[in-house]
Amino acid sequence: MKTNNLGYPRIGSNRELKKASELYWAGKISAEELLEVGKNIRATNWQLQAQSGIDLIPSNDFSFYDQVLDLTLTLGAIPKRYNEIAKSNSSLDLYFAMARGSQKDGQDVVAMEMTKWFDTNYHYIVPEFTKNQKFELFSTKIIDEFVESKKLGIKTKPVLIGPVSYLLLGKEKEEGFHRIDLIEKIVSVYFEILNALQKEGAEYIQIDEPFLALNLTDKERNAITYIYNEINKNFPSLKIILANYFDCFGENLETVLALPVDTLHLDLVRCSSQLDDILDSGKLASNVKLSLGVVDGRNIWKNDFKKSLSLIEKAVNALGENRILIAPSCSLIHCPCDLDLETNDKTLTPEIKQWLAFSKQKTNEIVLLRNLASGEITENDQIQYEENIVANENRKTSKLIHNDKVKSRVATISKGDDQRKSPFANRRKSQIDALNLPLFPTTTIGSFPQTTEVRSWRAKFKKGELSQQQYDNLLQKETEETIRFQEETGIDVLVHGEFERNDMVEYFGEQLDGFTFTKNGWVQSYGSRCVKPPVIYGDVSRPNPMTVRWAEFAQSLTPKWVKGMLTGPVTILQWSFVRNDQPRSETCTQIALAIRDEVVDLEKAGIKIIQIDEPAIREGLPLRKEEWADYLDWAIKAFRNAASGVKDDTQIHTHMCYSEFNDIIQNIADMDADVITIECSRSQMELLDVFADFKYPNEIGPGVYDIHSPRVPSRSEMVYLLEKAAAVVPADQLWVNPDCGLKTRHWEETKKALIEMVAAAQEMRVQVTETVS
Repeated sequence: MKTNNLGYPRIGSNRELKKASELYWAGKISAEELLEVGKNIRATNWQLQAQSGIDLIPSNDFSFYDQVLDLTLTLGAIPKRYNEIAKSNSSLDLYFAMARGSQKDGQDVVAMEMTKWFDTNYHYIVPEFTKNQKFELFSTKIIDEFVESKKLGIKTKPVLIGPVSYLLLGKEKEEGFHRIDLIEKIVSVYFEILNALQKEGAEYIQIDEPFLALNLTDKERNAITYIYNEINKNFPSLKIILANYFDCFGENLETVLALPVDTLHLDLVRCSSQLDDILDSGKLASNVKLSLGVVDGRNIWKNDFKKSLSLIEKAVNALGENRILIAPSCSLIHCPCDLDLETNDKTLTPEIKQWLAFSKQKTNEIVLLRNLASGEITENDQIQYEENIVANENRKTSKLIHNDKVKSRVATISKGDDQRKSPFANRRKSQIDALNLPLFPTTTIGSFPQTTEVRSWRAKFKKGELSQQQYDNLLQKETEETIRFQEETGIDVLVHGEFERNDMVEYFGEQLDGFTFTKNGWVQSYGSRCVKPPVIYGDVSRPNPMTVRWAEFAQSLTPKWVKGMLTGPVTILQWSFVRNDQPRSETCTQIALAIRDEVVDLEKAGIKIIQIDEPAIREGLPLRKEEWADYLDWAIKAFRNAASGVKDDTQIHTHMCYSEFNDIIQNIADMDADVITIECSRSQMELLDVFADFKYPNEIGPGVYDIHSPRVPSRSEMVYLLEKAAAVVPADQLWVNPDCGLKTRHWEETKKALIEMVAAAQEMRVQVTETVS
């Protein structure tokens, strides 16, 4: 019985990759120094897994930005707009230009689109395909890293995103074809990669096809059958591990069971029933192994060994030990690196810490489960097994977890609690009278740049080097300067900048009961952006107001309206590590009631515009369509429960990040937010089409510049996007705003971009006025 890991965190246990990447982008270290940091992280990860006892250790799971972008570069699927950069720059700078855009040395190229990786908070760079798309082996990263691991004495298992999933992750950039039609063109490059790996001595190859968890068409399933038969025919000695995760194979199972692969990987955390489906089918070939994903790669709770061992025992009894691999459910990139780094008992109490396992600990759990299942256990294994049983029992009975008042409040929610007092048409009239905003009102999404100085204040305050009053004085000064800048720029609806906040979820979690935190529990969101998700361990409630003080202070500085800024219940749920001992819907409703209390208090404090961000609504959608209705029912109700306690003339905004809205536009309308802002600039307003086709009734702010890129768009560029928006959505419904919050940007580029944004809005007002007259 072997142990098999699908992927390991690439950021480094102390976020070494983030720090080095940002220094490189700032011109403070060389490409060689950045590459060396990457090499050291890879070596550390491989050696750690080898020492833990993992048999099949992944390579090519490391990335300087994103694994999908890595494959795009490998396959030479480089959009034409990067041709000049490809000629005159290093492949590393080409890579980062594709991820972040480039605006230097006379070049001005926009980044590729970015969207969520299935139902996670990880973002990937979307491949772009044309009808006559050409593929060629452009980067040898996957081969180079396999060779690199061999030099360290570790024979790894290269990981490759499968060709069908890669194509489905992308977008057609012209009409007249479907991207899956490119399957035969892409095969030759995959063969070139596999041939090179085989020559270097690779034995196992992990090919990820996560789209096998989705509802596929017959054409897409036929592509799966075609590609894996071709791989087997050309490389019969390679042991292909076909990895699916995040859900069952579903109706794709029959196709999968007929594939000539060495091993099938199953996510038994998300879908334990598929083990019975496979064993009972009688269609699993006698030479095919099963990789059992019993350790949760998406959450931080300690494994329940009793539960996992029962699944392993069932598989072993049916197939024998030699056909079983023990694994995490998916790559561990969604988990923090090492629980051993959590040494502050005040931040993470010992009682809660005993319930947790991070990536390093999960590799140990995988090996221990193998030992326990095979009966080859040491005295230390037995001690760890008994400790696991005790920790899981302690968690079930802990008094920290349950709050009867919270449970009672959820149970007594009435039917009308999730409804505004009046329909939108009536509310809009009240809001027009109360707010008196111009056509194409301008605003930002919430946060402003958090400089090194601002972050240093927070660090000093936490260390006790600044008193509460000193810290508050600094934050007040920064907030006032930001309000004055927005006034001078001519922005219509202001924000206070959120300088007191560390993270849009963590900030709220710190003030809610039922949450705890880590010091080093970082996971990658995109590129160098790392987040430290809160841990929801118990029932959630709000003991005190959370944002009212800073909202009141900011509003007192200006006669213009200042938005109250909140994170919505679904996003707080999605971007936290959530307790797994009750339905997620129950936890989400608890959070919604806490946010509702905050919304009501903001209104009482005179805040007339309140934004409740829900960038994760689409992200939380189950992968299989038959499960959508239940999720959307409780998720939309949670938002409405949070938003519906205010008067008609209080305007509720919401914000959503990169998402495909086509299939859920009715549900988004059902949220009944007065204004929705969405990220649109990278797609050139393409995402707005679904709102236009649906005739979305409420107001909408399509983002006019990409905040994930350092480039500053011109006024004409933003006017062009607004003209595209106004061609499909009535002008009196449109707001003007960036794609997202500005926290990660620098002040210089932010100021330039916002000045151009306001000028673009003013130009649009003139255009519309002249058209009407």
